[in-house]
Amino acid sequence: MIDAEGARAAARASEARWRQGTPLSPLDGVPTSIKDTTNVKGWPTRYGSHATDDTPAAEDAPAVERLRTAGLVILGKSATPEFGWKALTDSPLQGTTRSPWNLGHSPGGSSGGASALTAAGIGPLNHGNDGGGSIRIPAAHTGLVGLKPSYGRIAQHPADSPFADVISQGVLSRTVLDTALALNVMAGPDARDWRALPADPRDHTIGLDDGVRGWRIGLSLDFGHVAADPEIRTLVAAAARRFEALGAHVEEVGPLIEPLQNAFEPLWIGSFATRLRQIPTQLHGKLDPGFRAAAEKGLAVTLADYARAYEAKSRLARDLALWHRSFDLLLAPVTPTAAPPVETLYNSEAFPRWTKGAPYTLPCNLTGQPAASMPAGLTAAGLPVGLQIIGPPRADHLVLRAMRAYESAAGWSWPQQRVLDQLGRL
Repeated sequence: MIDAEGARAAARASEARWRQGTPLSPLDGVPTSIKDTTNVKGWPTRYGSHATDDTPAAEDAPAVERLRTAGLVILGKSATPEFGWKALTDSPLQGTTRSPWNLGHSPGGSSGGASALTAAGIGPLNHGNDGGGSIRIPAAHTGLVGLKPSYGRIAQHPADSPFADVISQGVLSRTVLDTALALNVMAGPDARDWRALPADPRDHTIGLDDGVRGWRIGLSLDFGHVAADPEIRTLVAAAARRFEALGAHVEEVGPLIEPLQNAFEPLWIGSFATRLRQIPTQLHGKLDPGFRAAAEKGLAVTLADYARAYEAKSRLARDLALWHRSFDLLLAPVTPTAAPPVETLYNSEAFPRWTKGAPYTLPCNLTGQPAASMPAGLTAAGLPVGLQIIGPPRADHLVLRAMRAYESAAGWSWPQQRVLDQLGRL
């Protein structure tokens, strides 16, 4: 969805404010988009699904409200897989979204529309959200900066989705400074979200360049069980070593996290089943077959299954918080592979969610701690790879500081020639 008239009006209003010396924020006038899982007043929220309709939202989500208040120009809605269910971006309603790096590959998901827009230069930052890796995975697949803030750092509404207790709002951007500026604008509580963290007056751009000298950083290339492609492991290990040149101590650590599927599949498919129950049966045939299969499997999840998964979630959060007593940060890959081809069937035998989709990113949604993706380099095929930077609970400022230190040493900049060449062929 594109709102050309509204965007022009907002841009003209921003221009007038800058001419008068009264901008609403440093981001006043910056163009952006909103992921189509998030309400924008007067626009429908379609979730990439034929099971939704064109009823306009009655009010802005808190993140959208704050972006407007800061003067950003909202161009329209960005694409998502149906109900944000997978780490690729194609849907029955909106079709297939492709990567500006290589049109034969996915930009990741579920904030894949936002990542494709940002990588293509359509706005320096675009809204996304992350319930299992949906900011970090597309950032990794398109060479962007992607921070999943601490759970509750940015208020949400409606907050009654089945995934409301694992989703964080944020942006995909090209630079750490833009990410910090966006967090300044978007962060804060809202009366509509009882889960939101208390107000924090911190300016996230202050101290951004203070570095990581003396920090103790753990590196795990497999969490103890994830089989990443050798090329991914090599690039991420090399990227992690940049922190040593910055004065930090980087140490490879042993197994950290048990395989996720046995403990947490009830949360995933059970939540999909909740969504499925809300959809009239006559529309089930129009759903993404992969989503429908997972949701129908979830109909068998019991209350006891769900309760055990929540107990495991609490244990994981406790264990990683205790681990961070000894380490300032944890580094890991974002994904086990580079961006898959657009025709990939998610959660199929060839691309299982638990081993290839989100094994590195989901843990931080379950624990709520901040985590980010930074560009770690390119594969031999010219596809970007992401380094994941994970911080202690609620320590967004430390993750941003580490992101900025890494950015200063990595030499990654935009525009990227491979993207320019790809776009030039269109």
